[in-house]
Amino acid sequence: MAEVAFVGGRVVTGTGRIVDRGTVLVRNGVIERVDDDPYVPEGVPVVEADGRWVLPGFVDTHTHIGAHEDGEGSAGADASEVSAPDMSAVRAIDAINIDDRAFRDALAGGVTTVVVKPGSGNPIGGTSVAMKTWGGRTVDEQVVKHPVGMKSALGENPKNSYGERGQLPRTRLGVALVIRRALVAAGEYAARRAAAEEKGEFFARDLGQEALAAALAGDLVWDQHVHRHDDIATALRIADEFGLRLVLNHGTEAHRLADVLAERDVPVIFGPVLCTRGKVETREASVDNLVTLTRAGVRTAICTDHPVVPIDALVIQAAVARRAGLTWDEAIAAISSSAAGIAGLGERVGALEPGRDGDVVVWSGDPLELGSSVERVHISGREVYRAEGGVRVVADRWGR
Repeated sequence: MAEVAFVGGRVVTGTGRIVDRGTVLVRNGVIERVDDDPYVPEGVPVVEADGRWVLPGFVDTHTHIGAHEDGEGSAGADASEVSAPDMSAVRAIDAINIDDRAFRDALAGGVTTVVVKPGSGNPIGGTSVAMKTWGGRTVDEQVVKHPVGMKSALGENPKNSYGERGQLPRTRLGVALVIRRALVAAGEYAARRAAAEEKGEFFARDLGQEALAAALAGDLVWDQHVHRHDDIATALRIADEFGLRLVLNHGTEAHRLADVLAERDVPVIFGPVLCTRGKVETREASVDNLVTLTRAGVRTAICTDHPVVPIDALVIQAAVARRAGLTWDEAIAAISSSAAGIAGLGERVGALEPGRDGDVVVWSGDPLELGSSVERVHISGREVYRAEGGVRVVADRWGR
């Protein structure tokens, strides 16, 4: 595993700590030390970071990168499998093309970890995967955690995905019904499985119900695509009925229930921030709503929903949130430590702390200043990206 030390830069840990002229030592691909001691063990390569900013790789917790490369209907549109309303058995990992150019763009934007989710065409869309943005010949070699959560959708998108007359869902009532029926069936399935296992009897597996049973058991987060406040209320209602670990995705009108979400510790993956009010559900879209949520004590992250907003614009969205009223630390945390924590990845990524993966990005200056740029990216200590003299060099994932 790779070893490297970053010495002399302004080290921003992502957890509120800043070390001027600090050292980040990575050994065996893992951060060993973050302090102001310039000592580096013999044989460890050194990156001189004087005058530079050293940060953790950013984390985007809601993307379709690699699974939705082009426009709807194209060869690269694999994010949503809408052949049935309940597609809990499908897995986003099976749709990802790691040769998607967006992975290179992610490096240029300092993004080293992404959560790739199914789309929002179904009431239940399937499981998500967390992965590094570079480093392997296959998706499997880049996985951080799989599965991460179960994607579900409320509102207009799942209502409008099915054109046949009489086929569910056609209304918000129908969408909620699909979700409830599936969760009831999964609970009954889990009980039958447990009884069969206790008796040592054979039990036929069902992939979808296995995944939903994992969500019922709390092993997966319940990632709820939702915009309107009334749909958020439905999400809370369903989460209460079935004991789900609810995480709101988008949360356009979540600020209306900010106190409730804070009290119940329901996180919000907010965004995308750089987006038009292009549909009826997003008429109140505003970065100010993110500030309201954060001020109320809601745990928040910022997402691109790539390709809705390009993945390398994640940090630009954080800068916009900073201008709207987030503190500098809050804006950085929303794309690093807070984002990682919401996705259940906090033990590995999102911060420069001992024991975390050595995902380190060297910036020319303050990353929330638009004039700053990424100069180097290391993932698990390995250099995967460098920009010098206007030339960008990305490591060859094929080992050539």
